Amino acid sequence: MPKKDGKDKGDKDKRYRQPLVSVLGHVDSGKTTLLDYIRRTRVAAKEPGSITQHVGASEIPTDVIYEICEPVMRVLNLKFEIKTGGLLFIDLPGHEVFSNLRRRGGSVADIAILVIDINGGVQPQTIESINILKERRVPFVIALNKIDTLYGWKSEEGRPFILAEKEQPPSVLAELEKRLYRVVDQLATLGIYADRYDRVQDFTKTFAIVPTSAVTGEGIPDLLTMLIGLVQRFMLDRLEITTEEGRGTVLEVKQQQGLGTVLTAIIYDGVLRKDDTIVVAGVNGPVVTKVRALLVPEPLQEMRATKKFRRVDEVSAAAGVMISAPNLDEVLAGSPLYVVRDRERIEEVRKEVQEEVERIIIKTDKVGVIVKADTLGTLEALIAQLQKEGIPIRRADIGDVSKVDVFEAAVIKQKEEKFAVILAFNVKVKEDAKREAKDRKIPIFTDVIIYRLIERFKEYLEELKRREEERVLSQAVFPAEILVLPDFIFRRSDPAIVGVEVLRGRIRPGYPLMNESGRRVGTILDIQYEGNRIPEAKAGQRVAISIKGGVVGRNVREGRKLYTEVSEFEEDKARSIYFSKMSDDEKELYRQILWIRYSRGASSPE
Repeated sequence: MPKKDGKDKGDKDKRYRQPLVSVLGHVDSGKTTLLDYIRRTRVAAKEPGSITQHVGASEIPTDVIYEICEPVMRVLNLKFEIKTGGLLFIDLPGHEVFSNLRRRGGSVADIAILVIDINGGVQPQTIESINILKERRVPFVIALNKIDTLYGWKSEEGRPFILAEKEQPPSVLAELEKRLYRVVDQLATLGIYADRYDRVQDFTKTFAIVPTSAVTGEGIPDLLTMLIGLVQRFMLDRLEITTEEGRGTVLEVKQQQGLGTVLTAIIYDGVLRKDDTIVVAGVNGPVVTKVRALLVPEPLQEMRATKKFRRVDEVSAAAGVMISAPNLDEVLAGSPLYVVRDRERIEEVRKEVQEEVERIIIKTDKVGVIVKADTLGTLEALIAQLQKEGIPIRRADIGDVSKVDVFEAAVIKQKEEKFAVILAFNVKVKEDAKREAKDRKIPIFTDVIIYRLIERFKEYLEELKRREEERVLSQAVFPAEILVLPDFIFRRSDPAIVGVEVLRGRIRPGYPLMNESGRRVGTILDIQYEGNRIPEAKAGQRVAISIKGGVVGRNVREGRKLYTEVSEFEEDKARSIYFSKMSDDEKELYRQILWIRYSRGASSPE
């Protein structure tokens, strides 16, 4: 018992911050609408100041969560103490969250909502969201959104799903089940095992699906209950405040009227104060600067529209804040942010920040693509996806596409054309770079969605492969063994026209032929079957062929065999394509033909 008392005392002394919640999903799935509804929950709480606005985030405090979630907790007989002071929702919808919301070893976001449209199901951008969440090791709850669009659905503002379900006609419930389990099946193919939240037995093995409507707010109480419940049960260790010196990540670098260049940042640990020294990553190395001012929105201001800020002396984790300080112009979005109050540690932290950036940015001499992105976060996510696809990377960096990038790709082109490309995520291509790329025929792929950028590049690779195959096969001569049939001599020369049986392999017009002595006899001009021209004859077929240069009785003899003069490709890639189109029997015949050619005679005409 004394041991337990000691542990309880230790737990009591621990301080926890609010978990950071991000919202992701396919375009038009309702991400922004859902986030907006959650941010308006102060209406449900009947207190105008119940939501605290941060820069880039909205905090829903404990008392509001208890009030909203109480009906759900009562029906499901749930009881837990909220130790984290509520939930902090990131106000950046969709992929903007992960373009910069990163920290070493994962994500600043502690838990996420993956929004899936009940009508559209799992879409390509849903898959990308899942990939990013897996990559950053972020647990998530699935909001199966737009239940209000089900035909016959009876809506009521803000009602828990667990209660709304009881009021629906059987036909609506049947349609809901059908669409729910279509999504369950789609997720299972991606290795995500999920079920409706009130049917989940083990939340460590099965993802919770909460049916919602971002328009009516139905299911939002259930969604908040799931989030706060999972956090209290499984994530408290991650949310413990471990330091007094603030740690965070840079969301954005921008110009603010009257202040010049400022940072917006999320502080996920410790405290950030006015006059603190901070270290952040810059284009040309770490930036060490001193905080002039900390700004947060005025109460009741909508973050995405507000221009009214008030100055504060400090902010504690978790919090979103605007930072005014000197020398911020070259700071990278997605950069780590560290407060350093002991001046002797500045150099140590500078090195730490530099090492973190160097782990993401790639600079090598190997053959691979050039990658450019707008922030450290998107670069990290893009690199991870390219590596999963097995696509090699020569360089990966932050910033717009420049002439230097084009020159680098041109160097690659001399070794491997297919990787002599630039993949640019959410960045501009400078005009001189465009001109240089056009002159040097260097493709530049640009997009604002990672999966689409990679898909377009993969389509390009497929097209290159198709064209290369076409080039190789257009000049390839495949192995064939044919028998000149006795009594089927239609013309003896100029050209010789004879009947043959294809014993092995295949013949086509243009194929050169040699005899059993390895000597050239001529070239196939034409192939006819039952009086009609055909492009190819295969093993087992009897056809008539015309042979330019062939003379029956001299180099073409009745009852004797002829062979095609097979291609010999020196280039590995061409040889690989050539052999990939042959059967095992044709490969054996190929080796036999080479033996005849080089062991029995010369390849010069008789």
